[in-house]
Amino acid sequence: MSTEFCRQWLKLPGRAQLLPGPLVAVGAATLATAVFDLPVARVEVSGLMEAIQPPGGSDFAQLTEVGLLTTIVAFTLIASAESLFSAAAVDRLHTGPKTDYDKELMAQGAGNTVCGLLGALPMTAVIVRSSANVQAGARTKVSRVLHGLWLLLFAALLPAALGMIPTAALAGVLIHAGFKLLPVKELRPLWREHRGEAVVLMITAGAILVTNMFEGVLIGLVMAVVKTAWETSHIHIDVDDTGEGAVRVRIRGHATFLRLPRILDTLEGLPADRPVELNLAGLRHLDHACMSALQNWADQHNAHTIQAAPTGAWA
Repeated sequence: MSTEFCRQWLKLPGRAQLLPGPLVAVGAATLATAVFDLPVARVEVSGLMEAIQPPGGSDFAQLTEVGLLTTIVAFTLIASAESLFSAAAVDRLHTGPKTDYDKELMAQGAGNTVCGLLGALPMTAVIVRSSANVQAGARTKVSRVLHGLWLLLFAALLPAALGMIPTAALAGVLIHAGFKLLPVKELRPLWREHRGEAVVLMITAGAILVTNMFEGVLIGLVMAVVKTAWETSHIHIDVDDTGEGAVRVRIRGHATFLRLPRILDTLEGLPADRPVELNLAGLRHLDHACMSALQNWADQHNAHTIQAAPTGAWA
């Protein structure tokens, strides 16, 4: 309901849009929940002093556990990737100075150090707050500080008011903000030109919607790694055998050990009594295993009749 309300709010006259649609949607949902005393889940807000729980000596002792260290590394990688993705998405929303990714990660590391010392949860850059700043007309970096300041003041001074907000209303605002960042108009051309990228995009968006941001980004990263591994190991072998003279073999793509059996099977199937011309100019990558295998095969086949590609093509 909040998502549809935000969409319809944009159709109202300009004066009505002085108030952001998401704010009006959350306010209306909160008012309806309070008036009718609806039995729905609401935001849980506790005092700041209760939230501050600095770690003790026993907590630091757990840093020697392998399982905990693995979790820390996983959170660091995923949270860093999430922040960089959010920063890249925000850069597409405005024409001002672009993000300095080194400073972004350094600031996140410093902030998470403070969060850890206070016993708070790790923090990352959040696309919803950043896009809200851009849509509100923010021009300087002060908007980032003010955004956090407003959250702090509301949590400290109006915890009861925040406790009336239904979590479903906030979820609807998140879906609405995330949907606007999805390049729907670019999906068709992306599907025609780079289907792998389109698949990764749709799976990541669906995973974030079904699970949460952390797990969705993790699934997206895994899909991107699988896609990269597939493209890295992709290879094309063209054999031109006219029945007379030399057999011309052209190998294109990425010659890695993953595709070595296919390369050797193709070469072993060539006529042993005729010269073979290997054209490796189309190779983007040739690892050591494939290079050694090709050289050994060439020596065994016929060192006097094989015409290999220029030396630069082997690199």
